[in-house]
Amino acid sequence: MASLPAAALTTAGLVGGFATARATKNRPLGGAVLAAAGAGAFTFWKKDAGVPAAIGLTVLYLGAFGGSHPLAKKIGAWPAVWTVTSATAAASLLLPKKRA
Repeated sequence: MASLPAAALTTAGLVGGFATARATKNRPLGGAVLAAAGAGAFTFWKKDAGVPAAIGLTVLYLGAFGGSHPLAKKIGAWPAVWTVTSATAAASLLLPKKRA
C-alpha cells in the first residue's frame, strides 16, 4: 500500500483548492493550493512506487480536477469534488510500493 500522506495531500489539494477558490473568489489561489498539494503528493508517490507510477497518479490527480467540472454540472459542485477526491485518494492508497 502506498503512503497515507500522499492520499491526504491529494484530498487537501482537491478539497482545499476548491474551498479556497470558492471562499476567496480567487481561482488562481485555489489552483496554487491544488498545485502545491500535487507536488507534495508526487514526491511521496515517487518515493513509494517510482517515477512512472508517480507520473500516472499525477495525471489521474489533474484529470480528477478537470473531470470534476463537467461532473459538477450533473451532480453539484461539492458532490463532484468529493467524488473525484475519493477516487484519487483510493488510487493513491492502493498503489503498490516499489520493491527495494
